Amino acid sequence: MADLTYPVPSGTLAGYLAVPSTPGPWPGVVVLHEIFGLTDDIRRQADRFADAGYLALAPDLFGWGNTARCLIATMRTMMSGHGRALDDIQAGRRMLADRDDCTGQVGVIGFCMGGGLAVLVAPEGFAAAAPNYGDVPKDAEHKLRDACPMVASYAGKDRRLRGTAERLEAALAALGVDHDVKEYAEAKHGFLFPHTGKAAISEPLIVQFDPDAAADAWQRIFSFFDQHVKGTTA
Repeated sequence: MADLTYPVPSGTLAGYLAVPSTPGPWPGVVVLHEIFGLTDDIRRQADRFADAGYLALAPDLFGWGNTARCLIATMRTMMSGHGRALDDIQAGRRMLADRDDCTGQVGVIGFCMGGGLAVLVAPEGFAAAAPNYGDVPKDAEHKLRDACPMVASYAGKDRRLRGTAERLEAALAALGVDHDVKEYAEAKHGFLFPHTGKAAISEPLIVQFDPDAAADAWQRIFSFFDQHVKGTTA
C-alpha cells in the first residue's frame, strides 16, 4: 500500500495504490473519492478492495492544483459530462490495465461526487461500475448507452438525490445493461463507511454511516465485481 504518481494527459497525478497480498495477476479497480478528497477514509476503501484480491488505485482528483480550484473544475465536469477529472480517471484505468500484475479487467467505484463520476465513465472501457449515492445525468439513457454492468446504492433519506435510484434503474433497464440498483429506505447520504479526520465534521449532519445498509451494499458490490471484473461467482 503506497502513495504514487501516475501519468495523465496533463502530466502526472498523485494517487494511492493498494496491492493484494495474494499472488497476482489481479483485476483492478479505480476508487473515486468524495468531495472531501483523497482522505484516509478513501484509502481504507482501496485497502478493502486489495484485501478482496483487487489491485486498487485511488486517484487524488484534487491533486493538480489548490483544492478549491480542483473542486470547482470537478463539479463542472459532473454537470457537463466532460473535463479533466474524466481524463484522469481514464488514465488511472489504463495504468492499472497495462501493469503486468493486472489481468486487464478494471472496475470503478465512487462515493458521492465520485459516484457521479463513476456513472459518467461507465461507458468508457470499465468492466463494471459501482456508483454510490452519486448524481445521474438528466439524459441518462443517452449518456449511459454502451455502459458497463452497474451496481448502485442509494439512501432513502438522502433528500438531494430523491428519485435518482429509480431514474438510474429505468435508464439501465431500457438500455439492457446488467444492473443491481438498490435504495436503502432508512439510510442517509454517505452510509457506506464512517467518516474520520476532517471529514468527521460532516457526520451525522451531512453524511451518516449505517452499518446494516453498508454490510448489505458491500456484499452486493463484491458479488457483482467478482462476477463482472474478477470473472468468478460465489
